[in-house]
Amino acid sequence: MNPRPARGPAKAATAGTTAVVALLPDAEPLSRSAAGTDGQAVRPGLPAHATLLYPWLPADEVDESELHRLRLGLPVGPVRLGLASVERTGGFVGVPVPELSPLADAVRTAFPAQVPYGGRFGPRPPVHLTVALDADPRAADDIARRTAAALPITTEINTLHVAGLAPTGWQGLAELPFSH
Repeated sequence: MNPRPARGPAKAATAGTTAVVALLPDAEPLSRSAAGTDGQAVRPGLPAHATLLYPWLPADEVDESELHRLRLGLPVGPVRLGLASVERTGGFVGVPVPELSPLADAVRTAFPAQVPYGGRFGPRPPVHLTVALDADPRAADDIARRTAAALPITTEINTLHVAGLAPTGWQGLAELPFSH
């Protein structure tokens, strides 16, 4: 995991928070473009990714048995993704990643006590790539337009990642490759 340099304070997350994510390196140009338009709209730390479960467990509770529970729900072989549309609500700009919904469901089922996003978006929030968050309205319009112009992107993932927030930013804690 190559963390992106800090561009502003992360909201709500505290050191010790973890997340289960799918890194989307082919979508990194979308994040760079958004940062070029409004640097505060791109959260620091993780490269382009889709979050499957956040928050996950406190970092000091992540051990081999918990990673094993995650591995049980992993697919066999790579998962192909088609990033094809843009969603915008206020200062949020995102790209839906519906192909990851079954994987998110498996992760969330394995850890039912961990409520995605603390319940802010319901029990089963759609999986997406966040391109911008809390952007100025004009910047969000521009980011959404630039993102749409860069789509579609076809890619695949074959690994999940566990990231943990440290005082210095997000760090990779584990990589969970899919079996073949």
